Amino acid sequence: MTAQDDRDGARVEAADDTSTLIARVRERAQQGRGELPARAGAGEIAAAERELGFPLPPLLARLYQEVANGGFGPDCFLFPLIGEGRTAVAEYRPCAYWPRGLLPILDWGCGMYAAVDCQDPETPVLLFEPNADPDDWAEAWFTDSPSLAKWLRSWVDGTDWWEKEVMPAADAPEPQPWPDAARRFSS
Repeated sequence: MTAQDDRDGARVEAADDTSTLIARVRERAQQGRGELPARAGAGEIAAAERELGFPLPPLLARLYQEVANGGFGPDCFLFPLIGEGRTAVAEYRPCAYWPRGLLPILDWGCGMYAAVDCQDPETPVLLFEPNADPDDWAEAWFTDSPSLAKWLRSWVDGTDWWEKEVMPAADAPEPQPWPDAARRFSS
């Protein structure tokens, strides 16, 4: 096998991992909800990207196209990408406390949101937690997960902080301050 073959093999393996993760997400979503909302089509993804002004990370786009247009996921469920009412696109409003490229995907309640950093190739999932009334908005942002894939695996496996069995545990993982916050707020 040549070095090129090794790299191609790794790419194929990564694609298989993503397909397996999407299948696991779909299965968990159906267990929790039964029938899921309709899926988003390629045209709807393209329209959302035009309106947002940036492309969706491939995994996020595939979730909306292959699982459902929202209505699944941890606790409060992912926003629909597009459509009527509250959607990820409608909720996205870059402003003093919300850096450009962070797409809100879920409302945890009490002003808290989960957002995917669409400008970072690793696609971290961030937690916006403004309830401490920070003087600096960068202090309201935390890294919930280093990647969307890991965040989804935690949901599928029932192992992240929002899970009822994990939350009260003394050793439950807590989101850490987002290390990129200060830089993103200054740009």
